[in-house]
Amino acid sequence: MQSRLRVHGHPIQPMLVTFPFGLFVCATVFDLADVLGGPAILGLVGYWTVVAALVAAGLAVAAGMVDLWDAPGDATRRTAVTFNLVNAAVAVLFVFACLIRAGVPEHGATGGLVVVELLALLLGAVGVRLGGSLVRQFDQGRGEPTSFDGFGPPASSVASGFGRRRGG
Repeated sequence: MQSRLRVHGHPIQPMLVTFPFGLFVCATVFDLADVLGGPAILGLVGYWTVVAALVAAGLAVAAGMVDLWDAPGDATRRTAVTFNLVNAAVAVLFVFACLIRAGVPEHGATGGLVVVELLALLLGAVGVRLGGSLVRQFDQGRGEPTSFDGFGPPASSVASGFGRRRGG
């Protein structure tokens, strides 16, 4: 599957997906610490981290939709559609948690909301697995090395002189 949105030959959407997922994980950690008796500021930080993650998720979903536009109608397309739907479901669960907290003073978390966030992260783990599958399917058609074995020793003369003792 080729991506229309690329930077230096690499698709943008897999890069963008890491930001919301990482922010969702951080927000859940902050909220869990808030529920377990940490300072109230942790709930506020968790809330605003979810808001930032939702903005990043919107960008990732937009990039995913552009990539789906030209996707062939095969197993790769089905995996890509499922991947985007799972990521959208994770975002919807966090939107739900965010909207409930919007009216609470200091935007503090509750035990029930932390459970919803943990369930969303479990669903997000499915998305991570699907994303990995997409990357492998994408890399199969590229003909480029997909591991560090493809990187040989540097060929430049400057690098070849590195590490040699000079007489003197």
